[in-house]
Amino acid sequence: MTTVYRIVAADLWQAAEGSGVFTGAGIDLNDGFIHLSTGAQARRTAALYFKGKGNLVLVAVDGATLGAALKYEPSRDGDLFPHLYGPLPLAAVLSVRPLPIGSDGNHIFPEDVD
Repeated sequence: MTTVYRIVAADLWQAAEGSGVFTGAGIDLNDGFIHLSTGAQARRTAALYFKGKGNLVLVAVDGATLGAALKYEPSRDGDLFPHLYGPLPLAAVLSVRPLPIGSDGNHIFPEDVD
């Protein structure tokens, strides 16, 4: 199983749970795909784009279930990032966990995310 991650505002995720599908946040809608990260990329993504922002959740997704809609493309520093071209079905979600902020303003990730 290939796990990919999405950091998202808790209220936006709650709305997705109500509708049964996550269609993305503002940046996703602008870019035409849902931005995801590998476990190794998630902490840096949080530090660059979400530092100090509260009320976030970390959504773990089984990337293998997303099929051809999941593409790995060059992004930050030429690293290959997972991008989902289409909505994220909630059936692919493995877990949704709070992403608390530490005293340094960085988010505290679960130990199993690497």
